[in-house]
Amino acid sequence: MPKVGMQPIRRQQLIEATFTAVDQVGMADASIALIARLAGVSNGIISHYFKDKNGLIAATMRYLMTVLTENVAERRLALNDDSPRAHLQVIVDGNFDANQVSGPAMKTWLAFWAASMHQPSLHRLQRINDHRLYSNLCCQFRRVLPQAQARSAARGLAALIDGLWLRGALSGDAFDTEQAQRICYEYMDLQLAKQER
Repeated sequence: MPKVGMQPIRRQQLIEATFTAVDQVGMADASIALIARLAGVSNGIISHYFKDKNGLIAATMRYLMTVLTENVAERRLALNDDSPRAHLQVIVDGNFDANQVSGPAMKTWLAFWAASMHQPSLHRLQRINDHRLYSNLCCQFRRVLPQAQARSAARGLAALIDGLWLRGALSGDAFDTEQAQRICYEYMDLQLAKQER
């Protein structure tokens, strides 16, 4: 019988082992046996907490999404400027934070995106994540732009964030956070300048 209070510790331990396994061998070869071995637990523990590998992958992605959401929220709380630009910059910076562009996180995101095209539970998580980004961007652009322009600007910035992230992940080089942020800021400024026209 598991010790009282061990569930959150074990769950986090298995999520971290999943990052390591995906980083080492990819999602397809990240078997339950490998993940359990990396976590230092028996295979049965994964079944106990997550039912199967898909449940563990979904939990790992929810963890990454939660870290992203919390990071953006913390940055937003630290703002001294309530302008749409400041809020948009926080969203951009959160998406390019070190915890989202580390090797294991990037490989896990890439594997998740590929798997989400075939697994309904992962597809649902991807749609939630995509909608959250678009909605947050649109909300800020809507403060200064008409609705149609705000939606278009939000789609463009979301595509830019995802595209820069994807190109960085696939480059094989260290992620150039400053360059990605600078490109996004330039796009933001071009869109926000439309309010004056």
